[in-house]
Order: sequence, then structure tokens, then C-alpha cells
Amino acid sequence: MVTGLDPQTLEVGFDLPAQVGMDESEIQTPCLILDLDALERNIIKMGEYVKTHGMRHRVHGKMHKSVDVAKLQERLGGADGVCCQKVSEAEVFARGGIKDVLISNQVRDPFKLKRLAEIPKLGARTSVCIDDIANVAELSAAAQAAGTELECLVEIDCGAGRCGVDTPEQAVAIAQAIDTADNLKFGGIQAYQGDMQHLRTYAERKEKLDIAVAKAKQVVDALTEAGLKPELVTGGGTGSYYLESNSGVYNELQCGSYAFMDADYGRNLNQDGRRIDQGEWDNALFILTSIMSHAKADKAVCDAGLKVQSVDSGLPVIFGREDVKYVKCSDEHGEIQDPHNVLKINERLRLIPGHCDPTCNIHDWYVGVRNGKVEALWPVSARGKAF
Repeated sequence: MVTGLDPQTLEVGFDLPAQVGMDESEIQTPCLILDLDALERNIIKMGEYVKTHGMRHRVHGKMHKSVDVAKLQERLGGADGVCCQKVSEAEVFARGGIKDVLISNQVRDPFKLKRLAEIPKLGARTSVCIDDIANVAELSAAAQAAGTELECLVEIDCGAGRCGVDTPEQAVAIAQAIDTADNLKFGGIQAYQGDMQHLRTYAERKEKLDIAVAKAKQVVDALTEAGLKPELVTGGGTGSYYLESNSGVYNELQCGSYAFMDADYGRNLNQDGRRIDQGEWDNALFILTSIMSHAKADKAVCDAGLKVQSVDSGLPVIFGREDVKYVKCSDEHGEIQDPHNVLKINERLRLIPGHCDPTCNIHDWYVGVRNGKVEALWPVSARGKAF
């Protein structure tokens, strides 16, 4: 456990959805459950892939926000630390014992810069992304004041049109500024193409990623010519990892959702035209829900509504069932189409959330289940850490 709270002193149904040793049928709903067998298969599979391809894998902590899951990814999958999006989120993982933390984002606020510069004192190699040369002096001043060293990655815009520099010349100028700044170390480039991760076909994703690879290579060549060959070229996600790992340019991946697999990612097609949740990755994360009303013969109502899930990527899918369908939700209710009136009051269903990252951030606990029993209870360690 990585929280100061002892689950044995907390009450099921008020503080917790379950206790270790309970039957799955006793878990209080709605809550997040993890199929531990499926989770471990996913982690081991990615670990073997990364090792075979000579890559590093920095798992994306923003997906699960759990120190326990990150440590499982290190132990079973050989992961090399985590990447996070916020300073407070990174601090949670560093406090929890993760020794290599990258904030794959920009940090500009003075107070956040101060906290960022303190993270290495927790024993973690600490890195951050830069896309503005003015940020170099800010980071240097913060690190000097803290008496620490921060590694810096120049972020390039790989096609998403969000953060990142546009030209090799800009990247070189920032890298040179980092290299000469006190208490900073130039670590490489951040080259994540997030805009294409959920394009459905392999061909669509490859077309976008080919552009990103070409741009990353231009930047690497320019930096190398300037005497600043990057140690890391990092990026890649669940929708594209096989492209970055075979590019000859990237040497680190940042995959996250592969471990849990949500409904939206599951709709992506691999090179053979098959959905990636049908043989490539297993669904390991579910919202466990119960039927609480069936007043209408063709409609059941469950206790998993908007307040326990994010629907930005669509409604959840009922796992293992084709006879019923989740069709609508309000704050506290989920409406399930049940044309044959087969669902019963208190019947449990597993919902595959549309988007795992924001769904996980709503909950306090993961309930790890194996063979019908609760085997683990893990806090969502960085829940709400958005600073």
C-alpha cells in the first residue's frame, strides 16, 4: 500500500468498496475493478515486446494514477519509470518510490517550478519538457535555488498542433540554452504524436506517424550536428508503439492505456484489420455496476451514471454481453436496453469505460479481483493531483 490509510480500519460501503478476501459478489457498486490476470498479461506482453525491440518503456502514469500499478509495470514489464502531466502528479509517484519521473508537459508557474525542483530530493531522476527558450532560465533558477538538477527534453510538435517547437533550428537553440544553463541537463526530445492515437485504421495512424518520425529524425540530425546528440527520443502510445519502435529514431515508449484497455482504444484496428481488444490487448479495467431498477420491461437501470465515468469518448460497453446494451446515462443512473427482459435486480455487470484515464481519476480505489475473490485494494494515488 502507498497511502497512509490502512484499509483494515476503514468501512466497506462508506470508505471502501471492498476488503481483501471478499467474494466478488460482495463488492459495493459502482466501483473500479481490475481483472488481475488480464492486467498482468498485458503488462508482461508489453514488457516482452519492448525488450525484444531494444526500447525503454516509460509508462504513462496519468492513465492509472496509481503507484501500485506503476510498480507492477516495473516488476512484471521492466518499465523504466513513469511520465506524468502535472507536477503534483509526478510528486506522488516520486514519493511512492518511483525513481525516474518525466513531466511530459511544460511547467511555467513560479510555485510549480519551485515544487518541481524539489522532486529530485525524493530520490527520483526528474525530467520536464520545454518548448520555449524563456523557460530554460526559469527552470535553471528554480533548480539552483533547490540545489538540484533537472533534465530537460525539447518538445517538438509532431503534428498534433498543440505544444512543441516547429523547426529543428528552434529545437537546437533551446537545447544549446539547456546545455549551458546551471543545474540543467539536456536529456533529449519529446516527440509524442497524440493526435493520431485513436484513428481507427492502421494505415491512417501510420500516415500520421510517418510524418512525426521524419520530423523527429530531422531534429535528431540537427542536434547531433550541433554536438548535442539526444540521449532519449521519447514518445509513442498504445495506438502507435509498433511504429515508433521500428522507426530507427525513437528509443523510448510512453504507452499507457494498453494495461487497462478501454472501449474507445479497443475499436482501433491493427495491421490485419482486427480490433486491438481482440487478441492484442485484454480488457482489464471495468466499472462494476448493479441493476437497481427494472420498472420498464425493456429497460434496466444500473447504479453507474456520469459521476463514476467519463463519456468523452462514448458510452461504456457491457463486457461479455450482446443481449443488453448501455444506451444512456444521467448523474446517478445508467439506462440499459434489455429487450428480452433478462436482467434481474442486483445482477452485476462489468462495464468497459469509453476512456480509462478520466474515469480512473474519478475514483478513490481499484479493487483487484482474481478467481472471484478480492486479492488487492489499491488507492488511485494521484487522484485529483491536477496542479
